[in-house]
Amino acid sequence: MSKLGKYLIFLSKLFTNPEKFRVYWALTMQECKDIGINSMLIVTIVSSFLGAVTCVQTAANMENPFVPKYIISLIVRDSTILELGPTITCVVLAGKIGSNIAGQLGTMRITEQIDALEVMGINSPSYLVLPKMIAAMLTFPMLVTMACFLGIYGGYLAGWLTGSVTQQSYIYGLQFDFKPNYVLFALIKSVVFGFLVASIAAFQGFYTKGGAYEVGKASTAAVTNACIAILIADYLLAQLLVG
Repeated sequence: MSKLGKYLIFLSKLFTNPEKFRVYWALTMQECKDIGINSMLIVTIVSSFLGAVTCVQTAANMENPFVPKYIISLIVRDSTILELGPTITCVVLAGKIGSNIAGQLGTMRITEQIDALEVMGINSPSYLVLPKMIAAMLTFPMLVTMACFLGIYGGYLAGWLTGSVTQQSYIYGLQFDFKPNYVLFALIKSVVFGFLVASIAAFQGFYTKGGAYEVGKASTAAVTNACIAILIADYLLAQLLVG
């Protein structure tokens, strides 16, 4: 409970004594590049193969001839948009981005760069962490949107190349009984997950004490805690928005 309280106090410091808008704009754009553009490759690989595997395994388990083939793409579509796209992508990003943020801030803490900022009268949590959080909440929905598209397209390619489902059946299944609110649900999840990953990783790195070994421990704790927070938030959001 004490750590939770410290985390909430840390979040409140982000909005006290802020810097000028142009300072945050420049920092946020740089963080968007580091978080978003530099993560596109890993998101592309993971999401494409997740969609392909989902399609192939679904087709392999549908031996009943009375079940239409377009059900394969329907399952790929819904599982990708609802779960695989936002949740798995954000778990992967928690490992990449969370460890990077925690390691960066942890190194700044042990080298006394954060102390130097505070001596100069700069609100270090707001200056260092707020741009990362804003950038994560902006870029995570974009990455999740790309992941959902590539997951569905990866399933299309896998079904076509293996002969599991025809192109016409796959496209028909994508359009069959489509619920647009699923896309909104995925975007809401990605914004929440982006906030959790950036804030938890920054919290772990900001309060690092010791040396290089402690920075490594902070990075590991950031990834672990962010993944747990994502899974808990995933369940709560599913109950609130879908259930």
